[in-house]
Amino acid sequence: MSVVLLVSSGAAWESRALTALNEHSGTVLLRRCVDVADLLAAARTGQADAAVVATDLPGLDQGAVDDLVQHGVRVVGVAADPELTRPRAGRIGITTVLAADRAGELADLVARLPADATQPASSYDDRSLPDAPESAPARAGGPAGRVLTVWGAGGAPGRTTVASCLAGELARRGLTTLLVDADPHGGAVAQQLGILDEVSGLLAAARLVGAGTLDERFTTAQRRLSDHLRVLTGLPRPDRWVELRPGTLTAIVDRARRDGQVVLDTGFSLEPDLGELTGRPERNGLTREAVEVADELVLVGSADPVGLARLARALTEVHELVPDPRVRIVVNRMRPTLGWREGDVVAMLAGFGDHLGVHFLPDDQAAVDRALVAGRLLVETGDGALTRAIAGVLDAIASVVA
Repeated sequence: MSVVLLVSSGAAWESRALTALNEHSGTVLLRRCVDVADLLAAARTGQADAAVVATDLPGLDQGAVDDLVQHGVRVVGVAADPELTRPRAGRIGITTVLAADRAGELADLVARLPADATQPASSYDDRSLPDAPESAPARAGGPAGRVLTVWGAGGAPGRTTVASCLAGELARRGLTTLLVDADPHGGAVAQQLGILDEVSGLLAAARLVGAGTLDERFTTAQRRLSDHLRVLTGLPRPDRWVELRPGTLTAIVDRARRDGQVVLDTGFSLEPDLGELTGRPERNGLTREAVEVADELVLVGSADPVGLARLARALTEVHELVPDPRVRIVVNRMRPTLGWREGDVVAMLAGFGDHLGVHFLPDDQAAVDRALVAGRLLVETGDGALTRAIAGVLDAIASVVA
């Protein structure tokens, strides 16, 4: 016996659905809800097994569907044109969509849904129903670009500077590139590049993910800096990290890499918090997600004694989080006054985990200051030692060299 919720939206198919659900021996209509908020409230009582909703219902997004699934409620969508609707429905988590003109078959379909709301709809056989609803098809084609995640421990080792420099150099070489500010503690990419837009590109993209419209509208969340470089600006305030649900950044990156290269600027901490135990979003989860989706991780640390100690610990942390990570170490602000050679640093880092190599960036504060004051990328301010060093890092990442 399946206990069903139905959201009353005034659609013509509702009367047929109500008749079918009331007359079927395997279903019981528990409640007709007036909107998504009412539906979620009813689902949280734990009495319902399934929910029947119009796929275009206002307020129905990935967050609402996830909430229903967490309370054991399976979701069936009804649409006038299922073929047109299924891609968007699938992106928000509705894998079963029935045509509105077949609403009379809803009771049979609901009665045969899997008992576990988290089980994919493709795990049951609905072929006995003519033209049975299908799961949303997998997106065709593989990713076009690579993802470079720039990460480093606390102490301001220069993560944002390195990330923006790498993105700028990729764009200078003619590669379409998106720079994403994914720092959950409040990013600085917009300020560094002189972007005054008050709208957060990251939060705008997150809302598109929730609404299932990221594929169609992703470019509206981006800020165009040149023909080849775009930016997804970060959080306007550090406290707004709670608006980023787990998996959102992964969805954004998966979409972005289809257009070209992706560079992620991240936070400093990989430490889990209470969110891991409660199932709620956690602040550092965004940084861990950025590290986990990387094709190659650029680990940044300062060349001074404190910075190198933090860098060594960070290398250990990465190996604990990701099995067999592709890590490229960048030692920033290297200068002769420190009293050691590059070989000494390489030898010290050798015992803290495998990596693809160690690269050194000179301490060219004057060049960084010129770019920062002008709100421009380092590559736009002319040739210099730091610019050439960044290009050398990119040359070492052979698969992204134009």
